[in-house]
Amino acid sequence: MMTEPTRIPPRDDRGTQPAPWRRPRVVLWTAAGVVTLGFLVALEIVARGYGFSGPITEQSREVIFAPESGPLLYGGLALTMVVLTWRQRLIALGVAAGVDIVFFLVRWALDADMNFGNGALWVVLGVAVLGLTRRTGRERTLLLKGTGLGLLLVAGHKTGDTWLLITSKTRATVLDAYVAAADHALADPSWLAGRFLDATAPVSTGILHVVYGQLPLAAALVGLYQLRRVAVERRFPAHHLVRTFLMIGLLGPAFYMIFPVVGPVFAYGTDGGAWATANLWPDTLPPVTDPRPIPFDGITPRNCMPSLHTAWAVTLFVHSRDGSRAMRWAGTFWLVGTLTATLGFGYHYGADLLAGVVFALTIETAMRCSAHGWDRAGTRLVALGTTVFAALLASYRWLPTEMAARPWLFGPLLLLVTGAVIYAYVRTARAARTARERDPKPEVPGQRPASETDESAEPVEPTDAAGAAEAATAGTGTTTGTGTTGESGATDAKPELV
Repeated sequence: MMTEPTRIPPRDDRGTQPAPWRRPRVVLWTAAGVVTLGFLVALEIVARGYGFSGPITEQSREVIFAPESGPLLYGGLALTMVVLTWRQRLIALGVAAGVDIVFFLVRWALDADMNFGNGALWVVLGVAVLGLTRRTGRERTLLLKGTGLGLLLVAGHKTGDTWLLITSKTRATVLDAYVAAADHALADPSWLAGRFLDATAPVSTGILHVVYGQLPLAAALVGLYQLRRVAVERRFPAHHLVRTFLMIGLLGPAFYMIFPVVGPVFAYGTDGGAWATANLWPDTLPPVTDPRPIPFDGITPRNCMPSLHTAWAVTLFVHSRDGSRAMRWAGTFWLVGTLTATLGFGYHYGADLLAGVVFALTIETAMRCSAHGWDRAGTRLVALGTTVFAALLASYRWLPTEMAARPWLFGPLLLLVTGAVIYAYVRTARAARTARERDPKPEVPGQRPASETDESAEPVEPTDAAGAAEAATAGTGTTTGTGTTGESGATDAKPELV
């Protein structure tokens, strides 16, 4: 009896069956890239309108001219190098150092401004060129993702600086009087912390200046820890710290335009100069009167509401829970130190910190759900966080006098609603972890189940003879004991959130 032959789906040029799910993901990445580029272009145009250069110009000029921050560029290079092998990393570092030495000698001969970091930017761009011209398929995508991650770290910093300049130019008045009045309901924590630092200086201030200023470095270390297996697994984890960090930096400054605040050290302290209401911080509490907008200078950034330093520190704390004991302690130390510094240095009010905590957990949940899939608990938490955040800003703006007059009511209420978001986040994150732990485990360590292999495993394009042999072995169905793709240590493990 004649039987109809089995139809085999067509294969692409790499010998793999085409995956229909890849196209939506490519469209999503393309759309995200277009939106990001459009945002940067719009910010550049607005900045030009106010007489200063925007993030695109500032980052482009660092290809040749002396960079503003060499460590930041090398931090971007470190993020890009997570997609490289150790041999390639050593070569990249050597090339970056060599380029910087050449630039140093040329600038020294021309008596130009001296700084380093051009070499790091050159290598990051070189990785992008390598991916576009010498790689195809998944390897090209991986290199371009690494390049984008490194460039976004630098672009995020440049974007933040541009945002701050725009806030100082476009917001002639600030709402510090409203937040200071609302802060009476929380017992004026900035004034208390300021007095504490004055009494314990210079030891406390010296330590906290380092903690406050090196928060990006601490975040980079945690991010690199989470991305340490990218070079082996040839894929990024679905969610990691850098994603949330960048999103906080992208969205946060927009609220500076809605709720411009400069902080107690400027509005009520000596740093505000002639624009300060009075020299009250941190020795004398501001009087509770009918708050009004305060005219302020065109230089000081309106960067208090919400406290993005608090939001970043909370995100760092959340993602450090997945590391070693030393990393968990470091995350806790950086969170406590950042909160103390923001208050004790007079950069923020207590109300800013509560808004920053709610903002961070809402963004973190949204980013996690976008990576692992939206569920009912995650959707409810994002809705709760958004509602609480909006309610906090509305109450600071429209109910500050009532809050100051009834601290016994509004103080506990502010802490209660913030605690409700924290509690909901912890429950949601633990439930998500439990659900992932219930997934079927492979019998062989490092080997993915067959059901996952068909959907998520995508063979890596071989770049040499050894890689071609491994790919051929995988194509015949032979397993190596380390994963169906033939990659040593390839697993589906993703960083947990708590």
